[in-house]
Amino acid sequence: MSEAAIVQALGPQDIPAVHRLWTEAGLPYHPEGRDSVERMAEELAAGGALLLGAYVGGALAGVVLGSDDGRKGWINRLAVAPSFRRAGIGARLIAACEEAFARRGRGIVACLIEDWNGPSLALFQREGYVLRKDIHYLRKVRAGEAW
Repeated sequence: MSEAAIVQALGPQDIPAVHRLWTEAGLPYHPEGRDSVERMAEELAAGGALLLGAYVGGALAGVVLGSDDGRKGWINRLAVAPSFRRAGIGARLIAACEEAFARRGRGIVACLIEDWNGPSLALFQREGYVLRKDIHYLRKVRAGEAW
């Protein structure tokens, strides 16, 4: 791929395209729960969420969803369409997230990666993220909530 990716902020109108890309990329998500168009639009409107897309030749090639908890930035969902992988798009989206969080005064950016997702783990480590094996992630899902 010779054309450089253009990274830009996405809005509520782009969420259906984000869902299509997540599906194409094989990223598990919860369209009836926390990843619904309505919920994501609310999070974007409230200002805590960050949704960025990478376009190549007008095609949505990758997306990243981040959140700001007031102390640090979180990269929650990063996906690149299979036909655009290994072209540096994931790294570009990570860098764009980091820059957006830096503008908000967040000096720490973190992510959670499932143990089956070796390619994402390798990507984040190449981008300077340190694997912490001394931390245990726990959660409690409210009754009726699609996790």
